[in-house]
Amino acid sequence: MADSATRRRRGGGRAGAAARRGAAVIEQMPWNPPINIDRPTEPLDQEGVEAIHDGAMRILEEIGVAFYNEEALGILREAGCTIEGENVRMGRDFVMEMVGKAPSRFTITPRNPERTIEIGGKTMLFGNVSSPPNYWDLEIGKKVPGNREMCRNLLKLTQYFNCIHFAGGYPVEPVDIHASIRHLDVLYDKLTLTDKAMHAYSLGKERVEDVMEMVRIAGGLSREEFEASPRMYTNINSTSPLKHDHPMIDGCLRLARRGQAIVVTPFTLAGAMAPVTMAGAVAQSLAEALCAIALFQYVRPGIPCVIGTFTSNVDMKSGAPAFGTPEYMRSTQMTGQMARFYGLPMRSSGVCAANVPDGQAMWETSNSLWAAVQSGTNMVYHAAGWLEGGLIASPEKFIMDCELLQQIQRYMQPEISATGPDEIALDAIRAVGNDGHFFGIEHTQKRYSTAFYQPFLSDWKNYEGWEAAGGIWTAERAHHMFKEIIGSFEAPPMDDAVREELAEFVERRKSEGGAPTDF
Repeated sequence: MADSATRRRRGGGRAGAAARRGAAVIEQMPWNPPINIDRPTEPLDQEGVEAIHDGAMRILEEIGVAFYNEEALGILREAGCTIEGENVRMGRDFVMEMVGKAPSRFTITPRNPERTIEIGGKTMLFGNVSSPPNYWDLEIGKKVPGNREMCRNLLKLTQYFNCIHFAGGYPVEPVDIHASIRHLDVLYDKLTLTDKAMHAYSLGKERVEDVMEMVRIAGGLSREEFEASPRMYTNINSTSPLKHDHPMIDGCLRLARRGQAIVVTPFTLAGAMAPVTMAGAVAQSLAEALCAIALFQYVRPGIPCVIGTFTSNVDMKSGAPAFGTPEYMRSTQMTGQMARFYGLPMRSSGVCAANVPDGQAMWETSNSLWAAVQSGTNMVYHAAGWLEGGLIASPEKFIMDCELLQQIQRYMQPEISATGPDEIALDAIRAVGNDGHFFGIEHTQKRYSTAFYQPFLSDWKNYEGWEAAGGIWTAERAHHMFKEIIGSFEAPPMDDAVREELAEFVERRKSEGGAPTDF
């Protein structure tokens, strides 16, 4: 293998910048992960925080969580937990001691160090839609199974938009690739089409080990350099109620031992997989997450961990999941308050139950994204492209969501709420008085091009102007934009030797059979 210091080359200067952002189909805001300058919304008083914490701890002490992983059971037995079959009960002192070892903030450095992200504090990061098995776009006009071309196109959107800060799971499952080798092809595509922080599915040891090795190769890193700080992450879900399965825990243990970040996100639907009350659902979700984080901290103290929330409710008429609801918003805010109580970074999601990119899709997604803002979320999964409760990925919805994400980014810029003499603008108000307007005065002319957010997708013309321009609805405009972005996309630079080594690794692992599908 060529020495990493001599084999790596990056595009630089204007050429490198142009390759990273692709052709300028739109004028978008620069890469600049927003800092949440708002005070978080905290629905709970001190008694409420203590009550939910006590509820979570009593679940772990009195009821327990099943771990269907023999290695984890052995570790927790060694740690002094009570084991009965697969059920594990652990004391609150142990849980809080272990959780207290997790850092409140950390960084993930992808193959392009300019795309390093900090997770924690007030930083807010947005990721692409992850894991839908199906795809919908305006040209096809119906829900269809995902394939590799669709997955690659959504990865191109992930790279293109500066408001997307990390590459989550597969933006759509390419079911035309056999499950035993799917991770190899998709990770090759992800690592060559994007240069943002990578994700590994914790679905069997082979997948996790393969992805770690591919991320290491793509970064031109030695094994020591890879393990010295987080270069990637995984996200796992508990199997609610109160279970952790074998492959997800196995994957996290492997990543923890090699210094990589872990996000633990229980998927609790109130009324189905959790109590119908939001306090009970949040308490159960916290218990499911904290026991896993305690395990990982026992194995490697200080390993970066994020506590996630995916607590929503079901439609009590049909049993179908609902998203972007008032209950979803409150549970996200409550979990954010509890995450600060535990000193952990937080993950939530941008989600909806709508089936196509219509009004329902956008108001439900807007509700969930603003709940993320209000809760102090650090990582927002599924921030762009999600439909049908996570069963459909859509490029039109992806682009529509990015308009909303840019508006949130603009909203967070502190200059909007600045209060200096230039912002109070007494001289301008005095000059206009009560018998004029502000359009032509110098104060306005100096600022007119940057004073307000400029949309790339929204149409601000009146009805007659919109009609004269063709009467194109928002999803149609997004579809045309999608086609232009894909048609002019330029992949970020990668050294030829690195690309060749990645391809060789993929082919070797395919020849060895890839990964088993019976996990």
